[in-house]
Amino acid sequence: MSHTKEGSTGRLIQLCIAYFTFYVITGLTVKYFLGSTEAGLPGMKGFEFLVYSTLGGIAIVTPITLIFRWYRLQSQNLTSFAGIKIPRELLYIVPSGVCTGIIIPTTTIMYSLPISVMVAMIIMRGAVIIISRVVDAIQIKQGLLKKSVYWEENVAVLFAVGAIGMHVLFAKSGSFDFVGSVVAMATLLSYIGAYSIRIYIMNYYKNTAGKGVKRDNKAFFSWEQYAAVSTILVVSYFIFNSSAWFGWTAPQVTAFHNAITLPHTMWGWAILAGCAFGLVSFFSVFIFMFKGRTATFAGLVNRLTSLVAGTTATLLFWGFFGGRFPRSSAWISLGLIIIAIMFLTRAEKKRAKELAQTHELDDDISANTNETKEEVSAA
Repeated sequence: MSHTKEGSTGRLIQLCIAYFTFYVITGLTVKYFLGSTEAGLPGMKGFEFLVYSTLGGIAIVTPITLIFRWYRLQSQNLTSFAGIKIPRELLYIVPSGVCTGIIIPTTTIMYSLPISVMVAMIIMRGAVIIISRVVDAIQIKQGLLKKSVYWEENVAVLFAVGAIGMHVLFAKSGSFDFVGSVVAMATLLSYIGAYSIRIYIMNYYKNTAGKGVKRDNKAFFSWEQYAAVSTILVVSYFIFNSSAWFGWTAPQVTAFHNAITLPHTMWGWAILAGCAFGLVSFFSVFIFMFKGRTATFAGLVNRLTSLVAGTTATLLFWGFFGGRFPRSSAWISLGLIIIAIMFLTRAEKKRAKELAQTHELDDDISANTNETKEEVSAA
C-alpha cells in the first residue's frame, strides 16, 4: 500500500478496495463452481468446493508470509518457551490462530447445512458485527481501549444489522429446524466463540502497544496463519480418518472424505480459484486491526464491504453467466448499507481529526528510529 500512511483514511480506502476486489472474485468463483451442470457449469457441491478453495487459500497465503519474511515480529517483551526466547505476544497470537483454524471449518459446515448459503452468510456476518461492538465495550471497561465509540458508529451498527435482517426476513422458509439441530447450534456457537476470542485478541494486540511501539499487523497475520494452518491440518487428518476410526457417518464427514478420495474433475481449477479467497484474508485481517480505530468501526467496514461485494458478484454473475438477478430484499439491504456507510464516513472524519490532534499516527516515526528495540526472527 504505497503513498499512504499507516492508519490514514487513504490507507483504509486502499485496503477496502483490495478487499472488495478479491471478495467479488471469490463470490463469482463460488457461484460459478456451484452452478448447475444443466447451465454448463461445474456443478460442485458446496462442501466440496469449500475444501478445495480452503486448500488454495492456504497454498498462496503461507508462502507469501515466508517469502517476504513477514514473520519477523518486533517485541520489547521476550519470554522463555521450551528454553527459547520468543516474543511474549506469541502467547496470545498463536491461540488467535487456533481460533482461526476453528472458524474456517465451522464456516464450511455452516454452508453444508440444509439452509441457504445466503442465510448462513447473514448469520455469520451479523455475529461478527455484534461481537466487535461487545469487544469494544469490554476493552473500554478494562481500560485497554482509550477511545470512545462514536454515536455514528453505534447508529451504523443498527443499520448494518437491519440490512442483514432484510435477507433473513425475505429468506425462503424451510423445514430445517436450525435451533433444534445439535450440529447446527454446536457449529454456530463454536464459530461465535472462536471469533469472539479472535477479535478480542486482535484488538488487545493493537490497544496494548505502548506509545512509540510499532505493532506489525503483517507479523501478527503470519503467526496467526501458521497456527491456523497447523490446526486445520490436524483437524482435517482427524476428520478424514474418523469414519474408519470411530465409524462416523455424518453427511459432513462423508462429503469431506469424498472431496479428497473422489475429487471433482475440476478440483485443480477450484484450488486455483481459492487463491482469491486466500488473498481476501490478508485484507480482512488488516481492516480488522486497522490502526487507531475501534473494533466496532473496523468490524463494520469489514462486513459492509463484503456485503456490497457479495451483491456486486451476484450482479456480475447474472450479467455474464445468466444467474439470478438480485431480489428486492438485496436492494433494500444495499440501501441500508449505504446509510450505514454514510454514518461510518462521518465517524471516520471525526476519528481522523482526533488522531491528528493526538499525534497517534506519528508513533511509527519514533518506532522506526528506535534501534534499541529487540527484533526476533523466528524461522
